[in-house]
Amino acid sequence: MRSSKPFLAGLTLAALLFSVVGDAFAADVKANKKRGQVYFRMVCTACHVDMSGTTIPPAGRTMAEWRAYLDADKHDVSGKTNPSVRYYLSQAYRESIKDQNKAAKKFLTLSDEQLYADIYQFAVTGAKDSDTPATCN
Repeated sequence: MRSSKPFLAGLTLAALLFSVVGDAFAADVKANKKRGQVYFRMVCTACHVDMSGTTIPPAGRTMAEWRAYLDADKHDVSGKTNPSVRYYLSQAYRESIKDQNKAAKKFLTLSDEQLYADIYQFAVTGAKDSDTPATCN
């Protein structure tokens, strides 16, 4: 019977290496919560309103819910709009709405990764169970 120890050691090493590489990438992109707030309020809430017509704020979800939603990158599972959250943060999307949206135009030259980090920071730190729940009023 073969030992599974070399296999498990390989998995552990791969996980450690992935973690270090991921942390190095994250260090290159410094999140800007304020920029995330501006984009969220001017772009995301342009479409996201609840049944009463009120915008859906970051404080509408918990920190864990925001992390899961953003990490899963599942914007619309109905198929009625683009299914990717990242699409709505992309330069291509910002380019498509820049004439109707000042924030899209202002942040047009930001990398997709930078704007994603900014939105992530704002949504998670503005969640209802954070120290600073954020509304969009």
